[in-house]
Amino acid sequence: MHGSEALLAETARAVDRTPPSTTDRCELMTDLKFHWFLPTNGGDGRQIVGGGHGTPADVGARAASVAYLGQIARSAEQLGFEAALTPTGAWCEDAWITTAMLSSVSARLKFLVAFRPGLTSPYLAAQMAGTFQNLSGGRLLLNVVTGGESHEQRMYGDFLDKDARYQRTGEFLEIVRALWSGKPVDVEGTHFQLADAVLTQIPDPVPRVYFGGSSPAALDVAARHVDVYLTWGEPPAAVAEKVRRVRELAERQGRTLAFGLRVHTIARDTAEEAWAEADRLLSGISEDQIRQVQAGLRRSESEGQRRMLALNGGTKDGLEIHPNLWAGVGLVRGGAGTALVGDHQQVADLIEQYVEAGISEFVLSGYPHLEEAYRFGEGVLPELSRRGLWQHPVPVRQAAPAVPFGAAPVAAKPVAR
Repeated sequence: MHGSEALLAETARAVDRTPPSTTDRCELMTDLKFHWFLPTNGGDGRQIVGGGHGTPADVGARAASVAYLGQIARSAEQLGFEAALTPTGAWCEDAWITTAMLSSVSARLKFLVAFRPGLTSPYLAAQMAGTFQNLSGGRLLLNVVTGGESHEQRMYGDFLDKDARYQRTGEFLEIVRALWSGKPVDVEGTHFQLADAVLTQIPDPVPRVYFGGSSPAALDVAARHVDVYLTWGEPPAAVAEKVRRVRELAERQGRTLAFGLRVHTIARDTAEEAWAEADRLLSGISEDQIRQVQAGLRRSESEGQRRMLALNGGTKDGLEIHPNLWAGVGLVRGGAGTALVGDHQQVADLIEQYVEAGISEFVLSGYPHLEEAYRFGEGVLPELSRRGLWQHPVPVRQAAPAVPFGAAPVAAKPVAR
């Protein structure tokens, strides 16, 4: 298990392993939400598209065009996903512009738009969010990314260190929420100054704010300002410990949060097919590629990225770090580096473990993103529905059965006797 053993030892001591009661379990599993991913980070393909967190993005076989991303968005919508995450950074297309274009080629799907506080003013960001929400019919969710890599931030003209960026994020979110109230806002803060600011474009409803980060500064921002705390796919015990810590911090602020998991998925009809696909993805990664990408990722300032690297150990060996949890993606991809692997029932079982750890939302992806959306959406989601854990946001109307090739049969007349 490489570095994952140390990571689990660090968290397991504080995790209560007592199984929840039936009542508690039902409460934990209400209102599960599943989101998909839009691959604007170098495109998509049948191999893992690497990059991110300070490393250059690979070029996928399928370009990140409106036509292709529209296919993914409409498929996710049809399958029952709530929203689609769109990443942010120098290594991908701009999330605001991309999702604004895609909102016109879809009907219900929400967009979890990642953005970086401080690269735009709080007033402009609040206005953009209000305009997007109102013109899309309430289909905006916001994923706040503080920015973990100083050298990338400097490309945008941002020279603050990591702790100062988190301080600025908290100040930014406080201002944006105040502007969304519609009241005049005057601020003389450390990072922002506003005078008699009144926002006209009030979003209806106010978009939910998602946020991830594993450092103490990040957890403090989450506890004070966000609606949904996101974490990457570590083993369930480690996730449970992180949820506990953030929940306690939020309670001290008089707040409650929801919790989400960002992870990949390889779901198939049989476990053998699923693991064969994981092996195929692994075979497409060279040792030289692993060395180069891992060297770049080790320079990351992100605590979450450090934890992802500890799970895979920089080697192709021992990548099943928990039953049906595979760390192979993180060998060449920054950020989310693990995948749920197995048949539909096994993947659903692992999802239940995360739900018992406190997770109620799942942000998923796979390779290719279009096909994997169908494999999960037509395999795992119905299994979760059968277990009473999930329901389609728009229940599918059952059509009346049709009689093929002709009129309905005529009832036979009774025979006279």
